Parts: sequence; structure tokens; C-alpha cells
Amino acid sequence: MNMNKKLGPVLFLLILTMTLSGCSLSFKTNQTATGNDLGGVFVTANKGDVWRQMSVMPTITGSADNIGHLDISDLVIDPGDAAAVYMPTFNDGLYYTYNVTKGWNHVDTLPRATINDVAVDANDKCNIYAAIGNKLYKSIDCSRNWKEVYFDSNPNVSVTAIAVDHYAGNNVYIGTSRGEVIKSLDGGGTWRTIQRLNDGVRRIAIHPTDSRMVFVASVKNGLYRFNSSEAVNLDQLAEYQNKFDGTNWMDLNSELKEFNMGFNFKALEFGNDNAMFLASDKVLLKSLDNGSSWAKIKLITPEKETMINALAVNPKNSNELYYVTDTTFYRSADAGNTWTTKQLPTSRAGNALLVDPVNTAVMYLGINKIKK
Repeated sequence: MNMNKKLGPVLFLLILTMTLSGCSLSFKTNQTATGNDLGGVFVTANKGDVWRQMSVMPTITGSADNIGHLDISDLVIDPGDAAAVYMPTFNDGLYYTYNVTKGWNHVDTLPRATINDVAVDANDKCNIYAAIGNKLYKSIDCSRNWKEVYFDSNPNVSVTAIAVDHYAGNNVYIGTSRGEVIKSLDGGGTWRTIQRLNDGVRRIAIHPTDSRMVFVASVKNGLYRFNSSEAVNLDQLAEYQNKFDGTNWMDLNSELKEFNMGFNFKALEFGNDNAMFLASDKVLLKSLDNGSSWAKIKLITPEKETMINALAVNPKNSNELYYVTDTTFYRSADAGNTWTTKQLPTSRAGNALLVDPVNTAVMYLGINKIKK
């Protein structure tokens, strides 16, 4: 055995293992990836300086399977446990890990289908929601069993976004491709539509320090903000005003028109010091007043050549920004004034980015095949 060739991977995993959990190594890892076709998930312990594929999946036989062939649609972290990461995929269902150094597990009790979104209750990590097609599923036992809690009668309509109130976990919001924003006051037992938009809902995001402030982003970069109703039952919720009157619902799009965002929403992320970031595939913006005004962040590439696939922000330091394209990982340590670039550790495209909220040097990168 050539120990020099083994030292790099072992050292990386040792650092990553100590960083994430303190557990000992328990499986063989993939090779360091450079200029290859490896997929699945890559992890860095140093903010993107070095990436390693972490796509092993243990099996009941004791041998290790691999999820490197999967196309990753998103990466979602448990707000109450930074070691728990959920990995929605295109066409192959939901995967999760409680320690990435020990591999990924498939949720066998959900369909092997495209997962549109996943959300975890910040107050109870075993309450998990997953959107598949025109249905919303809920687990109350940490993914062991799932129950359908919402069904749209139109099979061509998809549940596209989920948000769980981090202060009151029974308040759950979902968005649909038809444009509805729908709310439950009892953890998915019953629902009421609180808004109908003229564009499909792409993301629902609850402000991290004030759960009464909720943002809705649409497929074509529409952005809206509303104040969460204090209703405690559906009768009270029926009286909740869903008009864009500036009191409950606010249309924020007039402030966005000057930036020519295009029609391909990519991300809405929060940092500290009240910073909020909005990305289309061509443009990256920052707001410090909850979306009332915006400033454009300068990128290295011209807009016509920019192709942002995913955005991540250090939740402890809003100056640290990251985004990924089909070929390149971009990092800024000074709020976008300057950027460093690094070729992706695979010939496939980056499609999801996630920063560990506890140890922000640790990041996850989800990979997709490049669409031609």
C-alpha cells in the first residue's frame, strides 16, 4: 500500500469526522474527484478549498453502496441538529444522513420520485414534511413512516414549497405550482388558502428571527412578504386579509424591476444582521430592510454569461457568500466586493449548496448531470 496516496483522503476524513461528530471512521470513501464524472454529494471542511465526494450508502450486508449516480435537487439541514441533512433527489426519492462520515440512507417508505421540497420542524426533529407531485407527506417518527396530509385534486398541479414556523411548529405553509399559498394551523391536519398568485410558488421562507414575517418567491422571480396571521383556528384564519394592502400582504416587485432579474428564480437566503439575498440565474441582490430596497452584488462574469444554480450564505457572517454554476464554485469573504473561483471537483454541474450553521467551514455540494 502506498501510504502517501492514502494520507490525503484519510486526513480529510479525520478532520471532517472530528468537525461533524467526533465519531470514528467506519467506511471507505471515494477517490478525490477532479475532472471526472462523479455525482451525488461533495463535502468540504474548509469553505471549499478541498472537496471530497461523500456518497457512500451502507447496506444490510455490510458492503457499501454508492449514490454517486443520483441527481440532487436540494440539500436541507435539520434546524435543530446540524448533523442531520436531508437530500431530495430527482426521480429517486429522499435520502438523509445523521453523520455524513457514516454515509446516506434512503427513505424506503416514500415513493422513489422527484422530491419537490423538504422541511423539518425546528421544535421536533421527528416531524418532517416532503412534497411529491400533488401530495404532501408528513412523518412524525423521523422518516420511518409517512402519512399523506395534503392532496391536490389536479394531478398536473404540484406542491412546490414547504415552510414550518420555527416558533410555532403547528403553523405550516405550502405553495403550489398553480400559485396558491396554503396554511395549516394544526401541523397539516386541515388547510386554508391564504393567497392566490398569478405565478407558481417556488419558495416560502420564514424570517429566521421573526417567524411572523414570511416571504414567498415565485417561479418567475416574483417576491412577496406577508405578516403571519395570529389566528388559532380556521374560522379566524378565514378573516385573514389576503389583499395586497400593505398591512398583511406586500408586493415587493416594484423595487426589483430595475434589476432585470429575468424569469428564473434560484434562491432566497438569509444571513445575520438582517441581511437577505435574492438570486436569479443571472443576478444576485442584497436587502437590509426585509425586501423594501435592494442593491446589486457585482459578479465576475457578465450577466449574459452568468448561470447561478445555487446560492449559500454563512448564517453567522453575511459577508461570506457562495454560489455555484455548472462548472465553477464562487466564494466571497467581503460581501461580493471580490470573489475567488474554483473549478468544481467533477465534470457534472453544481445544483445545491448548504453551509453547516454550527461549523460554517463545513459545506455540502449537491451535483447533477449537465442538461444538454
